[in-house]
Amino acid sequence: MTIHEERRQFVWQRPLLGVFLLLSGAVVVSPAAAETPKDILVEVAEYGPNSLDVMAPGANDGSQLVTWQIFDRLVTFGVKTLPDGRKVYDKDKIEPSLAKSWDIEDDGKTMIFHLRQDAKFHDGNPVTAHDVKWSFERAIATGAFPAVQFAAGGYTDPKVFSVVDDYTFKISLPKPNKLALPDLTMIVASVVNSKLALSHATPEDPWALNWTRNNDAGGGPFKVANWTAGNQVVFDRFDDWKSGEAPALKKVVYRIVASAGTRRALLEKGDADIAVGLPPKENAELAAAGEVDVVGDLIQNEMYWLSMQVDMKPFNDVRVRKAVAYALPYDAIMKQAFYDRAVPMYGAKDGSAFPPKWPAVSPYNTDIDKAKALLTEAGYPDGFSTELFIDLTSATIQEPMALLIQEQLKKIGIEVSINKVPASERFAKMASKSMPMDINSFYGWLDYPEYFFFWNYHGRNNSVFNTSNYKNAELDKLVDDAQSANLDNAQYVKAISDMIGIVMNDVPRVPVAQVFSDVAMRKNVVGYTYWYHTHVDYRDISKR
Repeated sequence: MTIHEERRQFVWQRPLLGVFLLLSGAVVVSPAAAETPKDILVEVAEYGPNSLDVMAPGANDGSQLVTWQIFDRLVTFGVKTLPDGRKVYDKDKIEPSLAKSWDIEDDGKTMIFHLRQDAKFHDGNPVTAHDVKWSFERAIATGAFPAVQFAAGGYTDPKVFSVVDDYTFKISLPKPNKLALPDLTMIVASVVNSKLALSHATPEDPWALNWTRNNDAGGGPFKVANWTAGNQVVFDRFDDWKSGEAPALKKVVYRIVASAGTRRALLEKGDADIAVGLPPKENAELAAAGEVDVVGDLIQNEMYWLSMQVDMKPFNDVRVRKAVAYALPYDAIMKQAFYDRAVPMYGAKDGSAFPPKWPAVSPYNTDIDKAKALLTEAGYPDGFSTELFIDLTSATIQEPMALLIQEQLKKIGIEVSINKVPASERFAKMASKSMPMDINSFYGWLDYPEYFFFWNYHGRNNSVFNTSNYKNAELDKLVDDAQSANLDNAQYVKAISDMIGIVMNDVPRVPVAQVFSDVAMRKNVVGYTYWYHTHVDYRDISKR
């Protein structure tokens, strides 16, 4: 079986019992086994948002979930149904949302968007081109993750945005960028109620980030009815939403339940409709039992890896990095950390040529003798001591993975101490570029190899995700060229293959696996659609 044949997507099935009752806005567990009301959904997850606006500094992954539900964007990806009946977003089809239509001119440098004239924010204010312009300028001004995401589409200068009239918005880029339009489907391209936000701005906070962190300033299909940090978010349907078909659900309760075992129990008893973020072991057991639906979609443009900081000794020596790559216990990691809920990304038979597709299988596999020889050649015949950092929000995978790596690296003389980074410190630690080794993963919202490389390997970009602090001028140029619209197909294919070859040879991070996004749900929950951000889209869900 080839690696491409293994990269399949699965659906498993299993029923659930139980109910959550909503009484005066509070969620109460009912001891009776009954169906949750058809227009109410209860989702349980390990952690929740630390902000209602993904633009706020330090906003976490839970904030992305909220932003997706409560804000609109100019355009969105389409949805397609696969032969097995699963629904997934269609990366090759862009459809209207706030913009009912658009024109692309001047070889892609100019885009003119014609907005719906009946769209409103949750407070009743009309959505205008002025809101779009202010929101996009805000995304660039806030810096960090939103600004880098906008830069992927060529949006680095806010002067490219202009208002033609109240319902016509224009973008004028200095040069074409093939990611320019797809980039506007991203979570960070959300349109904010500028009138409302500015009424809460201050000289110290001109973009009202402190206010939108705790308050709904959107106009999407759902609005925030209640948010108790660390406990739950309650969403109500916004009945005046005009950018698509009205959601079937009237209310969604997103509950934070830290324990994976408790989330599983709530799901199995029927006290929850959907459980996300269960460890691979739990999903594998649920799938095998066959009593709930467990839908697994291979995450696009994703890689799980071990990173090494290339500016730190001894990892500034490529021979040391290759020694680590040859020492990793890949097969044990797949079975004991991922429970085979992932696709192996190691052991390519031909390590000299790479197809123009990412993620790519690395040429490394477990070879202790080769690892020892490389360490000796690098001047470390007795090994060395170092630190390995893991993310506590992914501890169910990363902790067993780290312990396996720790044990294995001892065999070549490398003594590893394991440090656990709490969720509140994760992005700051990543941005510091101070971890000698870390286990991490990344999935590209836009499914293009150059997009992944832009975030993870591009030296000038200095992305928070480039924890290796890797810089390579040749690679940067290849990424820039691939993002432009100037390469013909043959040139593009060569650029991607060359990019992959460079990082596999320099190995600032060691590929391990490409993982599945697993969502467990009751059988009466239908319409689930896999989206690039991996969160449940409540617009799509209904209940039988």
